[in-house]
Amino acid sequence: MTDLFATIDDDIITQMRALIEVLKKHNHAYYVLDNPTITDGEYDALRQQLVQLESQYPSLVQADSPVQTVGGEPLPFFTQVMHDIPMLSLGNVFDGEDLANFLRRANERLEQVVPEYEMELKLDGLAVSLKYQYGVFVQAITRGDGQTGEDITHNVRTIRNLPQVLPACQDIELLEVRGEVLMPKAGFEKLNRDSQAKGEKGFANPRNAAAGSLRQLNPAIAAARPLAFFGYSVNQGLPDDIETQSKAMAWLGQLGFETSPFAVARNQQQIQAYYDKVVQTREQLPFEIDGLVVKVNDLSLQQRLGFLSREPRWATAYKFAAQTVPTRLLDVEWQVGRTGTLTPVGKLEPVNVGGVTVSNVTLHNFGEIGRLGVMIGDMVSVHRAGDVIPKVSSVLPELRPADAKPIILPSHCPVCQSPVSLPEGEALARCTGGLICAAQQKEALIHFVSRRAMDIDGLGGQWLVKFFEMGLIQTVADIYELHTQADHLMTLEGLGEKSVAKMLAAIEQSKQTTLPRFIFALGIRGVGESTALNLAQTFGEFEQIRQADLPSLLAVADVGEITAQMIHDFFRAEHNMVVVNKLLAAGISWQTMSVPQDLPLSGQTWVVTGTLASMGRDEAKEKLLALGAKVAGSVSAKTTKVLAGEKAGSKLDKAVSLGVDIIDETAFLAMLEQSTL
Repeated sequence: MTDLFATIDDDIITQMRALIEVLKKHNHAYYVLDNPTITDGEYDALRQQLVQLESQYPSLVQADSPVQTVGGEPLPFFTQVMHDIPMLSLGNVFDGEDLANFLRRANERLEQVVPEYEMELKLDGLAVSLKYQYGVFVQAITRGDGQTGEDITHNVRTIRNLPQVLPACQDIELLEVRGEVLMPKAGFEKLNRDSQAKGEKGFANPRNAAAGSLRQLNPAIAAARPLAFFGYSVNQGLPDDIETQSKAMAWLGQLGFETSPFAVARNQQQIQAYYDKVVQTREQLPFEIDGLVVKVNDLSLQQRLGFLSREPRWATAYKFAAQTVPTRLLDVEWQVGRTGTLTPVGKLEPVNVGGVTVSNVTLHNFGEIGRLGVMIGDMVSVHRAGDVIPKVSSVLPELRPADAKPIILPSHCPVCQSPVSLPEGEALARCTGGLICAAQQKEALIHFVSRRAMDIDGLGGQWLVKFFEMGLIQTVADIYELHTQADHLMTLEGLGEKSVAKMLAAIEQSKQTTLPRFIFALGIRGVGESTALNLAQTFGEFEQIRQADLPSLLAVADVGEITAQMIHDFFRAEHNMVVVNKLLAAGISWQTMSVPQDLPLSGQTWVVTGTLASMGRDEAKEKLLALGAKVAGSVSAKTTKVLAGEKAGSKLDKAVSLGVDIIDETAFLAMLEQSTL
């Protein structure tokens, strides 16, 4: 009888496997190729057969069944996960000269070895890292800041073309595959048509649609979206006999992953020919791309070339030239930022640039307006910088109308009517209203919750401004009192019980942060992320930072007299300290940062300038930081040493004039070698 049941089970599993493979094939045709080979009704009938089998035999359900990828219960918030291996971004090249320089640097570092290069389409999606344990999909993580990402497993599991089980990898303890989640063009267009039919706002482009589908907490939404995954690298678990990127890509294809089309080239001419071919066929592709990725093909040579702090030396993105389109500048509005800076925003006749409708464009500052010589009514050339940010590249004065008007800087703030200041010789105009300016208060709130500050997901600018205008919050400390208004929040249009719960959970989660993030989040003028890190590393404790006098602040790398005064004044303003004390009382905390005292370069401040042959400047800075040094961006009397590479310019001249000790790259490398002995 046992044998009979085993035979029945085997037969049912065979039927399930056959249906699963057929459904996978048609999912690929529909979601990836945008070329379905059967009707929706035929597909639904096949899927229903599998549903019936799984309902009848739940103990035999296959782990990679498409029926199971429909999403579960919404999560209250995303979990932060550290990457085993940093997930870095790519550097960019934009033309043949840039490409030649990238290849030259790689060749010089490899000395006598002339590498071949693997080329892939640069897919315009959301980068994710997937993990498989013994061939079973277990986790998906976003890139995040490169070191830490968000766990989006519940959403990625719903992607139709994603292999859930890899039978060929059942002996590999951990396989990590990285790639892009994207939305094919046809699926994107259908999604927007459906949204418009429901009276909902559509997405601006396929990349935003893909990212928006993955970065929300309800997996049922992701399951309903036409998403696809394309692998581009294996970062852990690659078999030892695979020695090149091209073979790794082929192996991914054999496992069942979609991959970008790829090819191998031996020199710049072959790379350029492939690039030109891709440019010509770009519009015919079923998905959006924004360039070509060029990688050293040999994986061992990739290891030899290594990394800069944010990008690999062995790969670059050969980006498409920005699409430039003429349109008319209709007007200019002035926005006030969190530090009071007035930014001119150009209002354009709507124009399609690279698949995105652009109606607003930043003109950066009053100085940029003068540089461009632009007037209201002008025809201007607009392009998307890096295929993302709309920017005015030039003015077409020959098309200037007779009634064109000059752009005039407001004498008073458009928000609070305080006087506007523009020091002579400077490009940035500022409102002098400070804390009485509502715009600066709103922008301070938005900055505080931003990703690189306190990272409060779910509490975006729209709600912050609404809460501010309703009087629910006035300062950043009030954010941590919103839980007392939960019942009231749930009565607001667009907010329900689940939305409020998610928002409050994200606020609570943000209380566990780092000291540099907290300092940056306070929005002290002149204190960016790097200065916040230097402050935290120098003083170690927050209390020491806010009690620091001017001489102590001036001793911090990259803190000059103006920034030191701003920090000093911020922590001595009573209204600021009321807010800071409320934040600390609300439970914001971080792990204590140790301040190393016995490292070889402790107490020293270095400046790196010029081009280094053996490493990038970012890598040199990392090595200096690891040895205890502070690294500043400018030379001053408190600079201990200047590391000067080739073509060092004004910083080297200033170091000479101040009598600062200067060392070249050879001496620097010898120092590094000595420090590791």
